[in-house]
Order: sequence, then C-alpha cells, then structure tokens
Amino acid sequence: MMGFGDLSLLQLQQLWWMIVSLLGGLFVFMMFVQGGQTLLNKLSTTETEKTMLVNAIGRKWELGFTTLVLFGGALFAAFPLFYATSFGGAYWVWLAILFCFIIQAVSYEYRTKPNNFLGQKTYEMFLNINGNLGVFLLGVAIATFFSGSEFAIDRHNFSHWQNELRGLEALLNPYNWLLGLSLVFLAKISGALYFINNIDHDGIRDRAVASIKINMIFFLVFFLSFLIWTLTRDGFSINAEGVIVLQQYKYFINFLEMPLVFAMFISGVLMVIIAVFVAITYRKTCCIKTGGLGIVLTVTAILFNAGLNNTAYYPSTFDLQSSLTIMNSSGSHYTLMVMSYVALMVPFVLAYIAYAWYSMDKVKITQAEIEAPDAHNY
Repeated sequence: MMGFGDLSLLQLQQLWWMIVSLLGGLFVFMMFVQGGQTLLNKLSTTETEKTMLVNAIGRKWELGFTTLVLFGGALFAAFPLFYATSFGGAYWVWLAILFCFIIQAVSYEYRTKPNNFLGQKTYEMFLNINGNLGVFLLGVAIATFFSGSEFAIDRHNFSHWQNELRGLEALLNPYNWLLGLSLVFLAKISGALYFINNIDHDGIRDRAVASIKINMIFFLVFFLSFLIWTLTRDGFSINAEGVIVLQQYKYFINFLEMPLVFAMFISGVLMVIIAVFVAITYRKTCCIKTGGLGIVLTVTAILFNAGLNNTAYYPSTFDLQSSLTIMNSSGSHYTLMVMSYVALMVPFVLAYIAYAWYSMDKVKITQAEIEAPDAHNY
C-alpha cells in the first residue's frame, strides 16, 4: 500500500498547497462572522435585536479564529520560507491584521460585562473594525500573491524587504484594494445569509435581505474588476529551466490548463449567485449552506491558480528570481511527509466541528431566548 513516504517531494509540495488552499477557502467562508459584525447596527432597531445578532455570530467566532490559525499554521509549516519572508519583512501589515483580531476576541468577552470601563459601544466599534478593516487588510495581503511584493532573498535564504513601509506599501497598489473590498462585501453577504438561517425574527430577515441586495452589487463590481485584472495581466511563471519569467495571461492560462480547477471556480461562483438569488427571491433560510460551499470552492480554486501549474505564489517585484514557489519555499521531504500523516486527523476534527455546529444551530435564536432571565448573552 502506497504511503506519503512514497510520494516525491514535488507531489508532497503540491498536496500541501492544496491543503493550504482548502483551509484558506474555509476561512473566507468563516468570515461571515466578520461580515455579520459590520451589520449589527444596520439590521437591528432595538438592543434586543442587536443582542440576537451578536449571539448568532458570537457562538461561531472561535471557529473562525481557529480556522485562521490552521490556515496560517499550515502555510507557514509547509512553506517556512514564506513565513520568514512575509512575517519577517511585511510585519506592519500582519501586525495590523493581528490587532484587528485581538480586539474581536476582547469584544465578545467584555461587551456585556457589568461595569466594563470602555463601554458596550466601544466594543461594538471594535467588532466593526475587525469586520471591515481586518477583512480588507487580509484581502490586500492575499492579493499580493498575484501583484507581488518588494523583497529579495540572498543565497543563504535570508530575505531582505526593500520598503520601509514593511508590507503597508501593498495599500499603495489600487489592484490590491479590489480583492480587499471584494472580501469585505462578500463577508457582509454571507453574514446576512447566516442571520437569515440562524435567527427566527421577521424584521431581521427582511433587513438582511435588503442588505444583500445592496452589498451584492458592490461585491460584483470589485470582484469582477479583480478577476479581469488578474486574468489579463502578466503572471509569474516558472519555465523549463526553473527560471521565473513574466508570462502574458498566465493566470488565465492556468485555468485553461487545469480544467478541474476552472470548473471548481465556475461552480463556486454560480453557487454563490444562486444562494443570493434564492434568498432574495424566495426568502429561503438555508442559502448559507449553498453560498458557503460556493465560497469555499471559489477561494480554493483561486489559490490553486496562484500556486500550482509552475506558478510563483509569492512573487517579488524587486528581484524576479527571489519569487517564492511551492518548490523553493517548502520544508523537506521528511517534514512534509510527517505533516501529511498528522493531517489524517483533520477529518475527525472537522467532523467534531460539524457536529458542534449542528448542535448549536438546530434551534434558531428567538427574542424570547435572549430576554430570558438566565440567558447567557455576549
């Protein structure tokens, strides 16, 4: 029976890029929590309604945080040179993202604690910052997988960042904003879909549907703009000699040369559109499942496109040959093999998460539950 030890180093590198990409897709889906945080004031007219919204997503924020840690941990463990280059160089943007997620955790813990010195409104502002700025910065950081960053790597594999802004220079590239804003509005849409599914309250559902109509327009504008820019720009390709070169329409060619990935991408996009259409037209409450699967498929396919098919997934605009690929930035064959065996436990963890999710969501949140004297509210 063939084991992970029988796979070549390249096969293990491809396997781990696929695992990282899937975790990235799952994390973007889990950002419905961040999207929901930005809708608290828009979807509520009373404090009770706002508490219903906060409790709906408050029961899931730890899962989103855990998924982020899994995504980052898998990426950095499988491809340590990316960790050294990105975190060692672009640390200001990563610290800003980390700060946005720290204040999220603090807010859920202390929002309704008696006599908290910052006050409830401050913690709600923190949740809004996490939902808007945190998601936007993550999108900008991921966009550099296509637009590139300013770094060089010497022959000893030491990275040298070439800009004193240390990652914040990505904000000066308007193309990076397209993906950042796309994720912000996608999170708002998935957050509204989750509220429709999880809360038994007609007023909240009506306002959630109305918000989806507006946010879908903004999402399509920014996402289609990012998609057009990505598929028509020069990409960072690895030629037969292992040299990194610019190739016209590289990311479009990747889709053509990986038809299963392209089919995954198209299927994912269609599922998101169908989920939104059904939620708006027929007021169905289960659309978060269809839309969520669509988000996972779409994001996973985009990350496949960025790293597979002889593509540099973290390109350097300063020194083309310093660009990172799954081949030159990964751990050893032994490291990836051991990690692969450990990863066999992941399906059991996911099954437990799915069971816990089902247990929490099998009964919808109601106003009576929130107003009960013994209610535990965030």
